[in-house]
Order: sequence, then C-alpha cells, then structure tokens
Amino acid sequence: MRMPAVARIDPKEVFTPEEWARLTHHSQWRGLANVAGAWALIFGAGALFVIWPNPLTYVLAVMLIGARQLGLAILMHDAAHGALHPNAKINEWVGEWLCAAPVGARLSDYRPYHLKHHRYTEQPEDPDLGLSAPFPITRASLMRKIVRDLTGQTFFKQRIAPLFAQRPSDGRIGANVTANLANHFLITNAILFAGLALAGYWWAYPALWIVPMATWFPLVTRLRNIAEHACVDTREDPFSHARTTLANPFERLFIAPYCVHFHAEHHVFMHVPCYHLPMLHRMLMEKGYRPRMQIAPGYSAVLREAASA
Repeated sequence: MRMPAVARIDPKEVFTPEEWARLTHHSQWRGLANVAGAWALIFGAGALFVIWPNPLTYVLAVMLIGARQLGLAILMHDAAHGALHPNAKINEWVGEWLCAAPVGARLSDYRPYHLKHHRYTEQPEDPDLGLSAPFPITRASLMRKIVRDLTGQTFFKQRIAPLFAQRPSDGRIGANVTANLANHFLITNAILFAGLALAGYWWAYPALWIVPMATWFPLVTRLRNIAEHACVDTREDPFSHARTTLANPFERLFIAPYCVHFHAEHHVFMHVPCYHLPMLHRMLMEKGYRPRMQIAPGYSAVLREAASA
C-alpha cells in the first residue's frame, strides 16, 4: 500500500510576499562563491600541511578537507533543488562537475532519490529511513560506527566494493549507474591528480584527498544524518519532520558547513538556498514557530540522545 506524501506548509501562511521573495532569491554569485570557497579551503588546508609538515597539521588538514568534501556534497544538494545558481545550465554543470563528481556522487541520480526523501520523510517509502530508523542505539554501537568510519571501512563498503561487485549477465541492478558514477569520479579525480603531480605534489592526492574522503568525510556525513533525522518525532506537523542543530563555529568548520544544520527549516521550505537558511531561521523564531520545531543546542546533545538506548 502506497503511503501518502507528508503534509506541506504553504509559504503564504507564514511569510509576506516580500519576505518570501527575499528568502527564495537565488543569487548569481553566492552559490558559486560557496563552491569556490570549499575548494579554496581544501587547497589551503593541504598547503598548511605542505608548509608545516607534522602530525598535528596533517590531522587538521584531514579534518578540514573531509568537512569540505561534505561541503561539496551539500552544495550538490542545493543544486538538486535548483538553488545553487539561477541559470539552470550553470546549476547543473557546477553541481555535477565541481561538487558531485569529485566526491563520488552523481547529481542526476541524487535528485530523484532526495526528492523522494522529502516527499515521504520518515515514512516506509523514505529512501533515507534506514539512516535514522535504528536510533536510539547504545554508546557501544555508536562507537563501533565511528571506528568503522575513521578506519576506512565505511568508505570501502560504500565506495570501493560496489565498483568491483560482480555484475549479473543481464547487466541489471544498477550496472549503468555504477559505471556512470565511476566515470565521472575518475575523470575529475584524474584531473586533480594530474594537477598535483604537475605541481610536484603527486603524493598529496592519496594523503590529502583520498584519506580525508575515506575517514573524516564518512564520519561527518554520519553525524549530519544522525542530527537531521535520528530520534525525530515525525508527526503531522511539517515543522517536526527534521531537526535543526544550533552549531557553534567549531562545529560549522569541522562538521556542518554551508548552513546544513538548519535542516528543519530546509525540510519545510526546501527551495530556499542554503545561504538564506540563517535568515529563514531568524524569521521563524521571530514569528513564534520555535515550539513547533525540534531544535538541539549542539551536536554533542544530539549524540547523547542518539546513543541513549
């Protein structure tokens, strides 16, 4: 039996036309500036280790780069909603080749998957339900997941093993999707490796791109998923369909870039660009919507709740 789609809020019930126009305005440059900023921080963190090579700067570089790899995925998410750039062709090209492909994703495959998540949030047909349904879990279980992330086991299971999985003789079960993902990932990563090699730093590709992707990126992706929907009481009220986490500057730098922590706001008004989510949050607070929303004071509070079984 097909489940009904989750309820939606009409923006006209919450905002004036002028307020809604401000919130949904898609800047010609802010999305592109975010993409450029993500890559600038990735190369800047790598340069930090190159200039001052020691264990501390290496760990710092891995954390910063892994968080900005997540940042690229978040900006791909904005592109999936058509919110990265007002020009559709620029939105698609930047979202695919500068955001999705370098971190092993595909915009055209992600979009229908993600929109289904919005349509059936926390219902049996939600494709992301498996990410939140097991919670709350024990602290020991959460620690095992964290260890798997930081030791590359999650990366191998999700990114490497599917590429070598035996394909059935009829070519079904996502063989073409896997091939397309691999092709775009290989193209962009070959360009990245070639550029580093020409600059005399070929070793930076495995040490400062693949290692963050295999360790910190899976961990912060998990933390993001837990914060957004784990232990969320999805009632009829759309304002309760996701959680907002009031991230501090440290958390925004290493865990939650590009305003991704304003997830309750995003789920209610999914076409608002990420750079307007802080303004959207302020407006909702001023209009008295806080009691209807699930808001956590930080990621440590979310993890305590998620590991309370």
